Amino acid sequence: MTDHLLVESGGTESGAPCERFVGDAVRLLQDGHHVVLFLVENGVTAALPGASPGVAAFLRGGGELWVDGFSAAQRALPAEDLLPGSRLAGMDEVAGRLLAPGLRAVWH
Repeated sequence: MTDHLLVESGGTESGAPCERFVGDAVRLLQDGHHVVLFLVENGVTAALPGASPGVAAFLRGGGELWVDGFSAAQRALPAEDLLPGSRLAGMDEVAGRLLAPGLRAVWH
């Protein structure tokens, strides 16, 4: 099993490309991998309830959803407005995760 960190920066504004990328995260989960999906910049909007069917499926599948706290604050999105199961995270956590041996990371 491989650890993956997928970073989405476009969010719901980018439409289909965001959903395809999140779909990749769902498929990795289904294949038995551990996946963290980190939403940053406009990507944080995908963590709003009803905004992204793919993100909801990712959470249902057991993925870890991290939402950049700075980006969320810049868009006036408090933690309580985000999907249950998501959590605010900082770039220090992302940087630490990137240094983990064997991690595969993709930024979209």
